[in-house]
Amino acid sequence: MPSPVAYLADTPASTLRTRRASPPNQGGFTLLELLVVMVIIGLLAGYVAPRYFAQIGKAEVKVAKAQMDAIEKSLEQYRLDTGHFPTQEQGLQAIVKKPANEPRWDGPYLKKELPMDPWGHAFIYKIPGEKSEYDLISLGKDGAPGGTGEAADLQNN
Repeated sequence: MPSPVAYLADTPASTLRTRRASPPNQGGFTLLELLVVMVIIGLLAGYVAPRYFAQIGKAEVKVAKAQMDAIEKSLEQYRLDTGHFPTQEQGLQAIVKKPANEPRWDGPYLKKELPMDPWGHAFIYKIPGEKSEYDLISLGKDGAPGGTGEAADLQNN
């Protein structure tokens, strides 16, 4: 086996320069590989995102129903103390702040302020109600009567 010095002596100078001048093998990504990865990420996002946002919509509906249930319980407690539900003029504020001329009021019946529905709209209180003694309504995501899905109205029964 020849010594390294003898090998270098027998090798032409142009070959040595070429070997030294070439960059080391760095193993980077090609543009095509990056594009393939981006397409895969895009496909995954297109599949996962709609399912994720659908779950958020369902959660908002559940929160609205839970808020309506808490308000209904407060209204029932108000009725037990005063003998009647708040009037249309008093509205839902009667469960939070004492109305004038209501001597048997023993509230507040909610621990916090009257909540807005998850979409930022006020709950609607109607007395007498169409389906029961009173109606408690959330107009849904669109804030307008009617609608389907997340935009559907929620009402107590």
